[in-house]
Amino acid sequence: MIAIVDYGMGNIRSVEQALRHIGAEYIVTDEAEAFLNSDGVILPGVGAFPRAMRCLEEKGLISVLKQVAIAGKPLFGICLGMQLLFEESEEIEKTKGLGLLPGTVRKLDVPYKIPHMGWNQLQKKKEHPLWNEIEDGAFVYYVHSYYAQCPNDVVVGDSEYGVFVPGIVSRGNVFGAQFHPEKSGEIGIQILRNFKEVIETWKSSQLSI
Repeated sequence: MIAIVDYGMGNIRSVEQALRHIGAEYIVTDEAEAFLNSDGVILPGVGAFPRAMRCLEEKGLISVLKQVAIAGKPLFGICLGMQLLFEESEEIEKTKGLGLLPGTVRKLDVPYKIPHMGWNQLQKKKEHPLWNEIEDGAFVYYVHSYYAQCPNDVVVGDSEYGVFVPGIVSRGNVFGAQFHPEKSGEIGIQILRNFKEVIETWKSSQLSI
């Protein structure tokens, strides 16, 4: 069972539709117990970083998400949800993030239209389970004005938009996509299938313990 974090900032319906399409069992919840009992967690997000962190704090979910990560359970942040995984953001005001990945979320300072909205190529930076059945240079759909400035070893795939925007990030069991897989056609659906496979692999490893 995949638990989708319901904290008032997510594009939850489209994520639900995508998970339903791939036959994944899921629940939309803000209950701590549901996350701790799930097999994997998706943290969606649309909006401003400071408000998102306040919403998570008000619902008591910051410590829960950290427990999920510490337990080794697959955790996947999407768009703003990916940005929340990092140490801090400069959006509006300096705000601490979940600190599950190293790096800072900064405003795109590029000679192009902001927000970065539309299709862009995703370039592979290293092999990763989320790349399974995905061609290097595949197009994915972005909508964002801020991006993660982070160490290269965290970046699984990126897109060029005046700067190199980390498109997929990962460290251990923590994953993120700056673009919207649920709006990226068959490519995005395959990425979600791949995340589902990551969860299945993790579940199997727990049975053998």
